[in-house]
Amino acid sequence: MIRFNKLRKSFIYALKGLHYTFRREQNFRIEVFFAVVVILAMLLLGLGNSEKIVILLLVTFILSLEMFNTTIERFLDLLKPRLDSQVKVLKDIMAGAVFLASLGSLIVGAMIFYPYLFEIINK
Repeated sequence: MIRFNKLRKSFIYALKGLHYTFRREQNFRIEVFFAVVVILAMLLLGLGNSEKIVILLLVTFILSLEMFNTTIERFLDLLKPRLDSQVKVLKDIMAGAVFLASLGSLIVGAMIFYPYLFEIINK
């Protein structure tokens, strides 16, 4: 049986996590800005359903990965006094993972949006 009070609290905690990340992480705010721009463009250009699904999955993936990166960074900051150089390497790897996913998403997004933008430009 679903306990709705517990479920409601879970949603509240999740929203607090989103709020914390948005307030404290500049990269997350930048990614949210671009996510809104991409979603608006997706709606205005009339992309097909499969393209919309890909775009929404990529946006969700990037924002989730950034939140995971933030979590790892906060956890590693607890270890910093003992493992300073190793912590830096781990943070750099996580930042690299977000960068790589963002770059891949940018390429896929460009491939999806190009025909629609090309059609508008050539009218």
